[in-house]
Amino acid sequence: MVKKSIILITIFTVLIVLPLIVPRFYVYLTSIILLTGLLATSLNIAIGYCGIYQFHHAIFYGLGGYGTALVITKTNLPYYIAFIVGPIVAVLFSLIIGLICMRLTKLYFGMLQISLGSLIWAVVYRWYSFTGGDDGIHGIPVPDFIADAKGNYYFTLFVVSISIFILYRIINSPFGKTIQGIRDNPIRTVSLGININVHKLIVLLIAGFFGGVAGMLFVVVDNAVFPDMMFWTYSLEILIMVLLGGMYTFWGPFIGAIIIVTLRTYLGSITQYWPMILGLILIFVIFFLPQGIYALIENFVKGKAHNADS
Repeated sequence: MVKKSIILITIFTVLIVLPLIVPRFYVYLTSIILLTGLLATSLNIAIGYCGIYQFHHAIFYGLGGYGTALVITKTNLPYYIAFIVGPIVAVLFSLIIGLICMRLTKLYFGMLQISLGSLIWAVVYRWYSFTGGDDGIHGIPVPDFIADAKGNYYFTLFVVSISIFILYRIINSPFGKTIQGIRDNPIRTVSLGININVHKLIVLLIAGFFGGVAGMLFVVVDNAVFPDMMFWTYSLEILIMVLLGGMYTFWGPFIGAIIIVTLRTYLGSITQYWPMILGLILIFVIFFLPQGIYALIENFVKGKAHNADS
């Protein structure tokens, strides 16, 4: 526990000084990694810790971004209201989709969620007068103190740090242990008098809210939103981040986000076959890393510690 705390403090310290020592592009890239890591972690709360087949998580990311962008560009409300409205919009749609899909389980839940999410994407994609259609919304103004690369980086780091801390506390609370019980043995959980549907719905709201927070942060960092943010293929990319890092670990999805965002940034600029590369990564994970990278690292460290003790 002490070692993990030291590692986290060291990483956080490096992240604080990072904008002072690296070029602007790497500051921007780190901001994208941070908010994507939050997005992947929020998905893992549902699919990894509660066993909910959340197959279209990107829809809440996009709704959080569009909710923020539309309040800024279509109203005269203060910016902080826009930053709150984005995640709230994501929560409301998460509630609606959750109530509709809750009667179904596992794969059927995921397939219906993809259908409903694709319907929302189609509305956003075609509603030119309100959402900008397939062009999206660009040049979104933000407050001066977060308008430059360093400002929006530190804002993103602050919000992501608070969000990750809250999610960590949730997972390690009695509620977190309950949803893990629902994942592992729903029949026995029901026999204990626990309403699993209510717990699952709460999990969906939590995942949707923090997915919306990630979308709001994307507006701050990129000053734009576009329909591809909520297309089903991006949901697959987020899912691969979770699987690559480790679905049953808390920090695994963040590791997966670091790897996927970095690869997408560099490989996507030199080849048009990024989706094929992503598919190869998924195949590699399924066959060689079923538990994810974080679990592999943990097992390696525990093995070394055991050998040292013996």
